[in-house]
Amino acid sequence: MDIKQEELQQIVKLFLEEAGGNLVGVYLHGSMAMGCFNPNKSDLDLLVVLRRPEPADCYRRIAKRLIEIESTLPQGAAGIELSVILEACLSNFTYPTPFELHYSAAHRDRYRSDDSYLCGGFEDPDLAAHIILGDVEDASEGILENPVYYTLNLCRVLLFLKEGRISSKREGGEWGAQALPLQYKDLIWKCLAEYKGTGGLKFKPDPVLLTEFAGFMKREIMKAGEAQHFEE
Repeated sequence: MDIKQEELQQIVKLFLEEAGGNLVGVYLHGSMAMGCFNPNKSDLDLLVVLRRPEPADCYRRIAKRLIEIESTLPQGAAGIELSVILEACLSNFTYPTPFELHYSAAHRDRYRSDDSYLCGGFEDPDLAAHIILGDVEDASEGILENPVYYTLNLCRVLLFLKEGRISSKREGGEWGAQALPLQYKDLIWKCLAEYKGTGGLKFKPDPVLLTEFAGFMKREIMKAGEAQHFEE
């Protein structure tokens, strides 16, 4: 029971129709984006970015249409979990991140039965994880091209999921160099030195080690994210 590409396209089409030129983008994240989607229990996780707020009636209409799209998913599939945020919250990052609209199975019945209901206008600390997780999805390939960026960014994402701390790449790397397994410490310290401009000779990390580190970190990030969701 695979989620078909057309369901994702329907959601993109929905926001193009409702928001038009106000739409910045629709971004897939979570288990499907990271290649471990389970159609029987995983939500279809999406983050939608708008330039400006839309009227409340527009958001309610979007929620109703999301219910219709969910009805086309394979029997037994989990539902859609979607948040709408404003571009300004990213360009000048806001934490906790306010959202315009949230839709998920927990709110589906209210949206269906109450035409005045709207989950929006609040702040959600977890949205920061979804935003920074965008850089995790292509880490296995990207780390070979930009080892310093991806090594340190993977550390800061894991730090956020484990301890709830929003950190810089330097702070994330310093945490990772202390907290992660011994075989990765030298790599992280060298990436930190390169990032700070104190690395000296040209930095040439082992591609095999980089790939191994990226795989390890993606697994740890997924485990930490699942643990956080379970606790909630």
